[in-house]
Amino acid sequence: MPFILETIVTTLSPEGELHLVPFGLIRDGEDYVLAPFRPSPTILNLEASPYFVASSPTDVRIIAGVVTGRRDWPVVDCDTIRGRRLASCFGHAEFEVIAKDDDAQRPRYRGRMVHAASHKPFLGYNRAQAAVLEAAILSTRLKMLEPEKILTEMAYHAIAISKTAGPAEREAWDWIEDKVAAALGRTDRVLEKPDAAS
Repeated sequence: MPFILETIVTTLSPEGELHLVPFGLIRDGEDYVLAPFRPSPTILNLEASPYFVASSPTDVRIIAGVVTGRRDWPVVDCDTIRGRRLASCFGHAEFEVIAKDDDAQRPRYRGRMVHAASHKPFLGYNRAQAAVLEAAILSTRLKMLEPEKILTEMAYHAIAISKTAGPAEREAWDWIEDKVAAALGRTDRVLEKPDAAS
């Protein structure tokens, strides 16, 4: 299995409009591969300007927020490329696209890191933060997975939320729960009975 780094990726349109999206960057030797599905603003932006930025957010609400349509997070200018990174991040890396493998469904952009910086010490995630990350990824696959699988996995992650979440993780989880419930046409919440999966 490849090493996949879960990040928030930012790109800029030719007009300078920011697009912010969660992405798993696939490590390939010294490079990282970005593989967005078509159609995607990320693809349009990379075709116009072959640069992207990956940030590791300090707050899991950013990850949960982006996958649930909350994209207005503070950003600052990059150090070496035309781009912007998350203002609140443990670190960020700036990439130049050096090659592209075209594909009708999912082109792959090989990024060569041109700059990286650390902004805050990273001491690790607690279980609730890791659960939010996994649930956020799950919420991007609602059209690919059966409802039963989605609910089973959500119930498993909800156990960590019920045991170790603080206010930020609870808020992030609620956003994801709302998205999943809307997609599946449900009114009850997984977190109400998380031990169902234990």
